[in-house]
Amino acid sequence: MLYNELVIRKGVQMREFFSSESVTKGHPDKVCDQISDAVLDAILALDKNARVACETVCTTDFLLVMGEITTTAKVDIEKIARDTISSIGYTEKEIGFDADTVEILVKIKEQSADIALGVDNSLEKKEGGDIYDQHGAGDQGMMFGFATNETKEYMPLAHALANKMCKKVDEVRESGLLPYLRPDGKGQITVEYFNGKPVRIDTVVLSCQHDKSVSTEKLREDLIELVIKKVLPKEYLDENTKYLVNPTGRFEIGGPNGDSGLTGRKIIVDTYGGYCAHGGGAFSGKDPTKVDRSASYMARYVAKNIVASGMASKCMIEVAYAIGVAKPVSIFVNTYGTSKLTDEEVANIIWKEFDLRPSAIIETLSLRNPIYSDTASYGHFGKENYPWERLDRVEDLKKYL
Repeated sequence: MLYNELVIRKGVQMREFFSSESVTKGHPDKVCDQISDAVLDAILALDKNARVACETVCTTDFLLVMGEITTTAKVDIEKIARDTISSIGYTEKEIGFDADTVEILVKIKEQSADIALGVDNSLEKKEGGDIYDQHGAGDQGMMFGFATNETKEYMPLAHALANKMCKKVDEVRESGLLPYLRPDGKGQITVEYFNGKPVRIDTVVLSCQHDKSVSTEKLREDLIELVIKKVLPKEYLDENTKYLVNPTGRFEIGGPNGDSGLTGRKIIVDTYGGYCAHGGGAFSGKDPTKVDRSASYMARYVAKNIVASGMASKCMIEVAYAIGVAKPVSIFVNTYGTSKLTDEEVANIIWKEFDLRPSAIIETLSLRNPIYSDTASYGHFGKENYPWERLDRVEDLKKYL
């Protein structure tokens, strides 16, 4: 989880500690996210206008894929699930979750007609709007986007590093460098800030599933040398940095055999590591008519371009919707006192420069393509290859400075 502890306050000088976590691909919740998004991608590859809300649940030797899907595509959901499980690395029956032998139950029905009505016929369309008024939001809710200039990815440092560390764990396992590792794992980074700037890494927590062949001492030595110190910047490490590697000792029972998994239960890992607010909606398994996903991506796109333009060094944006209505009901901006403009002025610029109606978001970010499987690991933000990470509106925003 995350902690934001105020330790010292002297005049204008302030020292803070902020923590963020991430997980490996084999974490039970992430197994479910990856299967849900693999189903979504398979369907979108054949039917770009499909409506998909795919949820997955897993436990020892059992997987349930359920949800609401309306599509012309014919896909083998059980095969997609087994292939995904195998690609993650669950290929041994004795660890309680194996791609070939796990029992899989599929329970899918079509999207509710009441929901479809609101999506296909927005309030604005009924009143004679333009092409982007065709689709209303698929649900009510508020979505948040965030960016900060403290890393090159425009992400909070602790969360960016936690994601990189967990990705490195998977790399050393999959490459065979540390063959005793198994797929489950999670990590956490605590960054010390001084006067709002990150100055050092205070604590590193890393817990990795392993087989019986390795000693705890060997595991800790390998993970510190081949994962932690390979990923974390040396300038943030010092003699007082604490390393808590498999702090309970043994971690042989893991994955869905150790804990049940569920799509959408890692929403903080998926976003900004708790550094800013979250509206509560999950991403994986949802097609882009669901503003839980598409509007969150758009809010990130807007916030990142605002920060990259120099309008603010840190920016959080909230966008709220009503079901069946295309235009957002509100936009809220918090630049944490770092903007050259007032937050109200920034919000007005967003209203003017960015079209936040669902149809416009889908077109702007090309969200009907099968691009989602890779998002289900190591966070949805801070990866340059995604359309919502583009910095193509920076020059448009600079004119307001």
